[in-house]
Amino acid sequence: MEIWINPACSKCRGALTLLDAEGADYTVRRYLEDVPGEDEIRAVLDRLGLEPWDITRTQEAAAKELGLKEWPRDAGSRDRWIAALAGHPKLIQRPIITADDGTALVARSEEAVREALSRSER
Repeated sequence: MEIWINPACSKCRGALTLLDAEGADYTVRRYLEDVPGEDEIRAVLDRLGLEPWDITRTQEAAAKELGLKEWPRDAGSRDRWIAALAGHPKLIQRPIITADDGTALVARSEEAVREALSRSER
């Protein structure tokens, strides 16, 4: 299991605390330093079952500068969104946990972290 985090994020720190309390085996990826490429973002989106706009932090300064709120949310715009996430990783919602069963979750709640744990303990 891998968790994408920003150490400054309280939700990320909370997820790590819960993973540690449960004795989970996981790898930390500080995605602002180890930036995922477009192909990695596509793979995680597939695992999440989401579209790039679903995991975009639209309140970030970079999102406002890019005018993301005005971008179409359709198949034709998908690559443009993915390129924006790869170019501005701060826009990626966090934390994201990739579970051992091939799925992934945006783990912003304790319930989501526990769900990722259950998917990884099989």
